[in-house]
Amino acid sequence: MAAPHHSSHATLNPAPEPPAVSAAMAHAHRKYWRFNLALIATLMTLGFIVSFVLPVIAPALAQVRVGGFRLPFYFGAQGAILIYFALIVVYIVLMQWADRRLQRAFDADARADARADLGAAAGAPATHGH
Repeated sequence: MAAPHHSSHATLNPAPEPPAVSAAMAHAHRKYWRFNLALIATLMTLGFIVSFVLPVIAPALAQVRVGGFRLPFYFGAQGAILIYFALIVVYIVLMQWADRRLQRAFDADARADARADLGAAAGAPATHGH
């Protein structure tokens, strides 16, 4: 029996190079991800406060009433769930806004590339390759 041949698959079929990205698009992507990470950090912090900090300080808040119920009971019964739901809605709405902003940057970049291609084609001699 012959020994198995150990050739590197990566050298035979190298991964394709990613397409070139303009400086404006790279900047738009950085802004998008910075916003996304800041939003997630903020919402996770609020979730942490509702889940862990509020129960710790609940005895001090026992005199506060919401809808006739003491605040700790209200949060335990339904308030925390409503806040988690609100955090999800806020994330969805703000990320849709960020997605639209990134799409506008992508569209503007594509239009700029198309104009540059048209300008280069107008200045270049016509070639007919068959």
